[in-house]
Amino acid sequence: MSAAGEPTGWQAIQEDVLARIRAREWPPGTMIPTEAELATEYGCARATVNRALRELADAGYLDRRRKAGTRVAALPVRKATFAIPVIRLEVEGRGMAYSHELLSCRREAADGALAARLGLRTGAEVLRIRAMHRADGAPYCYEDRLVPVAAVPGILSADLRTVSANEWLVRNAPFTRGDLEFSAREAGPEEAEVLGCAPGAALFTLDRRTWNGSDAVTEVRISYAPGYSMKSEI
Repeated sequence: MSAAGEPTGWQAIQEDVLARIRAREWPPGTMIPTEAELATEYGCARATVNRALRELADAGYLDRRRKAGTRVAALPVRKATFAIPVIRLEVEGRGMAYSHELLSCRREAADGALAARLGLRTGAEVLRIRAMHRADGAPYCYEDRLVPVAAVPGILSADLRTVSANEWLVRNAPFTRGDLEFSAREAGPEEAEVLGCAPGAALFTLDRRTWNGSDAVTEVRISYAPGYSMKSEI
């Protein structure tokens, strides 16, 4: 929760409201405070609260009815959804200090294979971003990302040395659908070098593509350092 007068992002509000639901501060069936009351409590715009509550309603945690207010769902229906994590928050949530290094960022022309995967024309301009995320100074994960410039032009002016492409996109580039693939892959020479592991080491890898309508937003491969484990909830 933010200090009074300090703006809070909708993701932080979503996480806090969900924590209050799970702690039974607001039991199933309970009417929660109004958007205006929550906006005052969190020190943010009402629209920010609306976005957070809408996401929780879509996930089945809240029952929202026009003119009747918002209640905690009496029988929550957990939908098969996967929120794109902000790696910084994931690291900090593990009690470790986060740091980020932009390894390279350059414009490229999409080849035929990439164009086919993302529905682009061959030769369309994409931004290729490679970055390292660290936890307590040690390699946490390596990010190799492509962003179609026409779909996300604002990324060209983003300071990706200060804010990672992962975090910038989560906060600035909406998406309507996506696909994920989890796998164990052998570390190639590039991954081995940046993650400080032996070539051929088993890496937990996430491949993700997202779209906003018919426009591809990004394609990314995130390779985690050996020893990484993922924890989720149902």
